[in-house]
Parts: sequence; structure tokens; C-alpha cells
Amino acid sequence: TKEQFTGEDALNKLKEMGLEDLYNAAPEASEEDASDGEQDHTEIKEQVQEQLQTLTDSEDLDTVMAEEDAEELAEVIAEEISESVEQVIGIEVWKTDNVANLLMSSKDTNTNQLLQMSEESEKRIEEAGALDVLNDVRVSFLGKKGALTAVLKGMKDVAPEDRPKVGQLVNETREEIERVLDEARKKMEQIIREQQMKAEVIDVTLPAEKRVLGHRHPNTIALEEVERIFIGMGYEVVEGPEVEKDYYNFEVLNIPADHPARDEQDTFYVNDKILLRTQTSPVQARVMEQGRLPIRMIAPGRVFRSDEVDATHSPSFHQIEGLVVDKNITLADLKGTLAEFAKEMFGADTKVKFRPHHFPFTEPSAEMDMSCFKCKGAGCRFCKGSGWIEILGCGMVHPRVFEMCGIDPKEYTGFAFGMGLERISLLKYEIDDMRLLYENDVRFLKQF
Repeated sequence: TKEQFTGEDALNKLKEMGLEDLYNAAPEASEEDASDGEQDHTEIKEQVQEQLQTLTDSEDLDTVMAEEDAEELAEVIAEEISESVEQVIGIEVWKTDNVANLLMSSKDTNTNQLLQMSEESEKRIEEAGALDVLNDVRVSFLGKKGALTAVLKGMKDVAPEDRPKVGQLVNETREEIERVLDEARKKMEQIIREQQMKAEVIDVTLPAEKRVLGHRHPNTIALEEVERIFIGMGYEVVEGPEVEKDYYNFEVLNIPADHPARDEQDTFYVNDKILLRTQTSPVQARVMEQGRLPIRMIAPGRVFRSDEVDATHSPSFHQIEGLVVDKNITLADLKGTLAEFAKEMFGADTKVKFRPHHFPFTEPSAEMDMSCFKCKGAGCRFCKGSGWIEILGCGMVHPRVFEMCGIDPKEYTGFAFGMGLERISLLKYEIDDMRLLYENDVRFLKQF
């Protein structure tokens, strides 16, 4: 015999199962059959199917729902039917790829929106070909201004008794969209990773790439060596501007206006008062103007002269000029300093000699030669058979220069010298063409 339920008990039972709508979708049974409990169970199931066939306009309930769901539904209705079951008023069956839902009314606007939203999101996710497109889909449905959020904002228009169901449907739709999005993202990331692995495959049988390391330029090597020698003798390294005033480049150094060096054919002028420095001596003048004595300094840097490019000349090259100012400085100090420099730079057996010369900013002035380090003074092609090589110019600082810089020449004396950095490089590394230093030929530079 079957357990009996009143109409109210049946409704409550269906509510507990989440099948409230089945209360109205159930077929009628006679009071006598329901009270007896003798009606055949199978017959009731068939009646249920007949009623649902009419409502769903389907040949068989199993074509609308999964077979096991249809069986379970029929069993429940057959078991819970009672004498107070009322007239059928309506049922709608709809489904997604993974969820089948029974709805109270086909006119539920929010429900239709959620169904369309679920279908549209799955379609757009399938069409997404990149992770950024997938993210756009997420934002369009789940973002602050997304379609699903708009449905939630419209909950105020839903009847109070229907809000829990609509809210539940919204949450289920959100979970479904998030699940499909995560699956699509993981699948897409896996495909991208596989393509990346194929593209970045390493053939360990191929020879390894050789890493070519750079190194210092010959001029840099020579400059650092010169700086090391003079710093060891107590000098400091000072730098100054390459674009210089005519006053510091010529006038303060006792170079008169009619001197050939001031001609436009030899100097690059910006205007009548600004030029590209032709020497680093202006740095010495600027330091002397500061009045911090004594001074022991060298001033390396780039200079510019209007020369044609050849094996020994260039319109842009480098100079190193030195200055010492103190009390009781003599020519003997000059000779001893430069002799020590030559020995440190070119070898301990290097000898030097001084030939009288003229420079506007020194008096007396001289040019210093050193013994040929190639033939040791015997004479060779390198020194043109003389046994000596000219290396730099020097002299005692002219009193006029001291006066222009605000130093008393009666109390202080000093000496200055200047040499070309490229000449040092050419001599030290036996390079016969200055242009090789600027052509950046790796075959040449990698020898140093």
C-alpha cells in the first residue's frame, strides 16, 4: 500500500525537493483511487507521462529530459500524489549543456535573460582566440557593468516571492559562466605553452654560440696608464668644457689676437666669442683663477682643430695637459717629472732630452724627445734613423699668464706640459696610422 498525503503535505514535500512546480504539473487521480492506495504504480507513471507530453508538445518525456531524470520524476509524482492534487496550470522545460531546470512560467523575463546570457557567453567563449579576448568576455558578463550585474540590479522589479528563485538562478548562471571561462583559459594557456615549447626547443647537438667580450679602446688604455702614473706622483685629474670661450682658450693664455692659432682656418668658431677648444689649457686657466694653491693637475680631454684627416692628423683628437704651481718650482722639477713619466710609460731605460722651442704661454719653452724604445737609440725606421722620438711640449708658466689668472708671479712659479693622447697610443702600440683608432674595425681593435 502507498503512504497517503493531503494536498498540503504533498506541496510541502515537493517544496523540500525543489520541485514546487510539479505540484501543479501532476495528473489528477480519483479520490477513491488515492484513498485506496490500490492503483497500480506503473499506471500512475504512464498518466504522468501523458500529461507532460501534452504540456511540452513532445513525443516522449525522455526526449526533453535525460532518461534517468524522467524516471525519477515519474516515481516522485506517483509516490507523492494525493486526493487534493489540483488542476494542471503550466510547466516549461529548458536546458543548457549541463543543467536542466523546471520553471514556473515561460513568461519569466529574468529567466529568459539568464538563459540567453548563458548561451551567448558560451558562444563568445568558444569564439575567443586569445586570452585578452577571453578577459573581455569575462568583463562583459561578470564585470561591474556586465550583463549579469544588470540582472541583479533589476531584482527590485521581481515579485518578492520570486526573488529567491531568480537570485539562485543568477548565481548558478554566474558559476556556470565562470566555470566555462576557467576551462577555456586553462585550455588556451596550455595551447600557448605547447606552441612556446615547440618554438623554443633547443637542439643540444648544435655548436654553442660564442660570446664575444668587448674591451677597452687603445686610447682608453693609454689614458688610464697616464693617469695612473701622474696620480702616483700626487696629481689630480680635472676636466673642463669642450665648447669654450675665446677668452680662456687664447687671451688668458697670452696668445695675441694676430696669432695664427686664432685664425678661422685653424679653429672652429661658434661665434666671435665662443669656439671649440683647440687645447685643454683653458682648464688650467680656470683652475688657477680659483686661487687654490698649490696646484698639481692633469687635464685630459677632446680638442678640435681644422686639420685634414691623414695618418697623423684629425680634426678631433685628445690631449693631456699638466700644470704645477707652487713656490720655488724650477726647470729641474719639470725635467725630473717628465723623465720619470717617460720611464714609467715606455720602460726604465728610456732617456729624454729637451730642445728649445717657443710657446706663448710658457717661458722658457722646450720640446721633449725620448730615446726610441724600438731600437734603444741606435736608429731604425720607427725613429727615422735618429734614435729619438718627439713626444711632448713643455715649459715654465709665463708670468703674464699668472697675472691674468690672479696669481703673483714673484711669489709663485710653475711648469706646464702637453702631449697628444693618440701619439702616446701610436708610439706605445706601434701603430703607423692614426685613422685606425677611429675606424672601429674589430679586427684591429681586438688586438689590444
